[in-house]
Amino acid sequence: MSKKNNRRWIFMSVSLIAGQAMAQQPAIIYPETKKVDTVDDYHGTKIADPYRWLENDHSEETKAWVAAENKVTQDYLSNIPFRDNIKKRLEALWNYPKTGAPVKHGKYYYYYKNDGLQNQAVLYRSATLGGTPEVFLDPNKLSVAGTTALGAMSFSKDGKYAAYLLSKAGSDWQEGFVMDVETKQLLSDKLDWVKFSSLDWRGNGFYYSRYDAPTETSKLSGKNEFHKVYYHQLGDPQEKDALIYVDKAHPLRNAGVSVTEDERFLILSTSEGTSGRELWYRDLQNPAQTDFALLIKGFDYEPDVIDNDGGKLLVRTNHDAPNYKVVLIDPLHPGQANWKVIVPEKKEALEGVGTANGKMFLSYLKDAAARVYQYDYKGKYEHEVKLPGIGTASGFGGKKEDKELFYTYTSFVTPPAVYKYDIASGASTLYSKPDVKFTPADYETKQVFFKSADGTSVPMFLSYKKGIQLNGNNPVLIYGYGGFNIPMTPSFGVSNLYFMEQGGIYAVVALRGGSEYGEAWHKAGMLDKKQNVFNDFIGAAEYLVQAKYTNSSKIAIRGGSNGGLLIGACMTQRPDLFKVALPAVGVMDMLRFQKFTIGWAWAVEYGSSDHADQFPYLLKYSPLHNLKPGTSYPATLVTTADHDDRVVPAHSFKFAATLQAANAGPNPTLIRIETQAGHGAGKPTSKLIDEATDVWAFTMFNLGMQPK
Repeated sequence: MSKKNNRRWIFMSVSLIAGQAMAQQPAIIYPETKKVDTVDDYHGTKIADPYRWLENDHSEETKAWVAAENKVTQDYLSNIPFRDNIKKRLEALWNYPKTGAPVKHGKYYYYYKNDGLQNQAVLYRSATLGGTPEVFLDPNKLSVAGTTALGAMSFSKDGKYAAYLLSKAGSDWQEGFVMDVETKQLLSDKLDWVKFSSLDWRGNGFYYSRYDAPTETSKLSGKNEFHKVYYHQLGDPQEKDALIYVDKAHPLRNAGVSVTEDERFLILSTSEGTSGRELWYRDLQNPAQTDFALLIKGFDYEPDVIDNDGGKLLVRTNHDAPNYKVVLIDPLHPGQANWKVIVPEKKEALEGVGTANGKMFLSYLKDAAARVYQYDYKGKYEHEVKLPGIGTASGFGGKKEDKELFYTYTSFVTPPAVYKYDIASGASTLYSKPDVKFTPADYETKQVFFKSADGTSVPMFLSYKKGIQLNGNNPVLIYGYGGFNIPMTPSFGVSNLYFMEQGGIYAVVALRGGSEYGEAWHKAGMLDKKQNVFNDFIGAAEYLVQAKYTNSSKIAIRGGSNGGLLIGACMTQRPDLFKVALPAVGVMDMLRFQKFTIGWAWAVEYGSSDHADQFPYLLKYSPLHNLKPGTSYPATLVTTADHDDRVVPAHSFKFAATLQAANAGPNPTLIRIETQAGHGAGKPTSKLIDEATDVWAFTMFNLGMQPK
């Protein structure tokens, strides 16, 4: 039983060409953004917040500001002469069938497929592998603009019913529905205000998590409190759902219930943020146990239940093992002294464990690239899954009766391909491969290592068209994230391919704060050590300059969410080092992030200005508070969306307004605010292409590039 972590929720003379391009743009007149006299006192330090009014996403003033800023941005972008050519090429590259790995439920194989430019992938099914497909669920028919996206889907144990979640316009809020698999008819069941939830079946119903209904004005920005777990019985109205868990003493905790495959154990997982977990269990074969009992006390470590082996539980944990290990726990004697080590910690980080056919599939990271090994439940090593190269592999999960499983492999220059894996022999065979309109052999990826400011060795992937010259003049886009235990591993992106096609180098840095080297790597980039992340990223740019890949006038930097914070911090700390900055849906106000939606959960990663000992280091790097008037900043395109209820758009609004007022140089400082979109998940293809077009047009224009 491999469960996704729901808490992580979670690019002739060049200067002459650039000068000629810039000359085509009329002078930018930014909207006047009023200032208000708002001052907060943080432990004796007074901090002005003149654009506080932009936090009110429902006010007419804010809406007018958004419209005015979008007009300035679109006027600028529309004057870039090659913008339309970029869109045409992106559409051509994007337009290829994308097929996911099949999974069997009941008597059908289910898989997702996007024919090419469909806004949302369609869920198909067939009675046999490779058999005649039929549409099972097409989200494209649920909204005209393709902005309704399919979220979690879970099939009942007998395969007769499918429960699924839908989100609209990119919001984290979801609605739940249940379908009769045979007839494809919706049942009467309807769930509202579901958020940060899986769907786990037991018997004739399933478990899910939700919040109480918000008000109309608070649903996109109000703080999320009192996460509750319910059990929904098929056919019942939601108001009859049984409340399984709520912690009234701790409103800022999240909770979810999962079920072992044999339905013997319920596992309750609670968290106080994006790091740290507490596990409780209930043995349904024990009639005397009517409530959850503590399995592993929180919240210092990251345990998760893999499956049960009879009456005992297999658990992946980093307790006394920063790179994680697999242990067997008797829930009747759950003390750590009684744990049995099944697979000991290795020097590589154990990212996750999947199960199928009574086997465990352990996915490790070797310098941020995947390695997968098959073990039995007793810890006996059986096979290494032979992967095609240095990349990322995912999808190692199935049922106990399955003799085979399907996984997906991708790299920076390899579109996602599906492989069939025979569990008995350990052999992989290619099942399906996409046909993208480019020649993979023309491109290559190399991994380099550089020293950060404190001497730490940091890995970076560089992908580009073969034949590149180390003349110090190549355009580069550096991408990073650096937080929340999330690794940056090789993956294919059509948008990034376009940049490489145009002669650009796409660089991805495995910054501290991620999980590339286990929990020690994560902790080295969180809380008061967050500056290490920014130093790593700055070090990557300095390395590329020193190694003659590029120069500071040819470097663009990009990141989203926590990566948007990364870009905001680096462009304020080293504005001289970068030519273009692309912070997307970023956490820019480090003093107030905890006051909106799920922001409170990030305090375990960042700290909080509510605490006197954490406020100083947050203030020191907070992007919003480190913009200095009279400074020449990189050409900046801030991107956000009106329905982002993960990192509320006020972060980007206030940062853009402050940046426009502070910037003393000639570079444009713009904000692009998408409508009917959220933090990124479920964004329709049409919006993805439009955004990629604008981002690359802005980037290439300001780097002095001309499309080939």
